[in-house]
Amino acid sequence: MSQERMTKRRYFVDLGQLALEEHFESEERMTFTVVAGGSLVPDGYVETVAITAVEIRPDVFLISWKEESGATITHLEDFERGVVHSRITLPDGTPLALTGTIKPLD
Repeated sequence: MSQERMTKRRYFVDLGQLALEEHFESEERMTFTVVAGGSLVPDGYVETVAITAVEIRPDVFLISWKEESGATITHLEDFERGVVHSRITLPDGTPLALTGTIKPLD
């Protein structure tokens, strides 16, 4: 999957304590909807963020963004294997490392 093919696609990301839907609107913009936020984010929360996405190899992308809350997120999304590695720094500076699955919704 090229970076161009990633755009205008929707994915379900399950990180255990956090589950969300990602909608890549362009190479620089994504809207996420929190399906299950655990104690991190309210369920149903929606935000559109500016992203930086780099294709590491075919079907593997390094994607990062900063949220309105001040949290910073970096995902290594491996679409070939259906795996996502997430590194989150919460607004208070607390780091989180989560690994889960990523599946296409369309």
